[in-house]
Amino acid sequence: MRYWLTLLAFVLVAIAIGACAGHTWVTPASVLRAIAGETSIESALLFEWRLPRVVAAALVGALLGLGGAVFQGVFRNPLAEPYLLGSAGGAALGATIALLVPLAVSQAFSLPILAFIGAWGATLLVIGVSRAAGALDVPTLLLSGVAVSAVLGALRSFLMLALSDETVSLQVVLSWVLGGMQTPTWIGVGGLAVVTAIALAACLALASGLDKLGLGETMATAFGMDVSRFVALAVLVGSATVAASVTVGGLVGFVGLAAPHIARWRLGPLHRSVIPASAAIGAGIVALADAIARSALPPAEIPLGLVTAVAGGPFFLFLLARSRKKW
Repeated sequence: MRYWLTLLAFVLVAIAIGACAGHTWVTPASVLRAIAGETSIESALLFEWRLPRVVAAALVGALLGLGGAVFQGVFRNPLAEPYLLGSAGGAALGATIALLVPLAVSQAFSLPILAFIGAWGATLLVIGVSRAAGALDVPTLLLSGVAVSAVLGALRSFLMLALSDETVSLQVVLSWVLGGMQTPTWIGVGGLAVVTAIALAACLALASGLDKLGLGETMATAFGMDVSRFVALAVLVGSATVAASVTVGGLVGFVGLAAPHIARWRLGPLHRSVIPASAAIGAGIVALADAIARSALPPAEIPLGLVTAVAGGPFFLFLLARSRKKW
């Protein structure tokens, strides 16, 4: 119980710091007055512009934490991560198509659909390449993910060069690809909260199966599991979770890698505990990273994906150095 209270405090403190941080820092008292409904200009700006973004950043982090926990569990691989396995890159390619290619449907509809198709297709492609290479171990998955991500990145760059014109701001697409929170309305935040709650429920429904799969495919089959069907379902849920986060926050790397690891260090390998803890840790990380992105170089804003990459890169190298040890 103490650990869960600590996690809750971490998320609330991260959101509070995010609410205070920005081009102009404000005090916690100012934030509380804005929430209480004060009618000053500062309170209106805080409530309508800053607070929705901070809450949305936390929800995006929660989705990334959920996606990372599912992918690491289903691949039984401590280095599996949406960004490294190509699913985030696939979602980015799908979203880029939605942003740049004139389609018959509205962008609000095509963006999440194409992001989901891209994330799911890229993950299946990485698995297929790894199976064709004869192994689903750490090096093969990582190399396949890097290769698929490179190809998807090249395709995305080509589309950006070939299709952007005066009617489509290339800077908008670039800032989205580099990772960056937009400022949603409170209605949009509510919709994202519903999506996050559904993703959490779906991931928790996979927890028992992920624990069985962690014992090996033979043991999982002995427990009555249809391994192939479960893996396909888990990849579907993980890809949908990643697609939802990419649709709102762009490409934000390494959160899905770090959050499950931090949760597992304290709670052990059982996914019933790791999954919600990963969501909470991811929420706190992205809320703090977004605060840094908005306040480090005012009035400019650093892309959120760059902030998480600077912190997550060394963490990945640390895990890679330990990857030969038993997970």
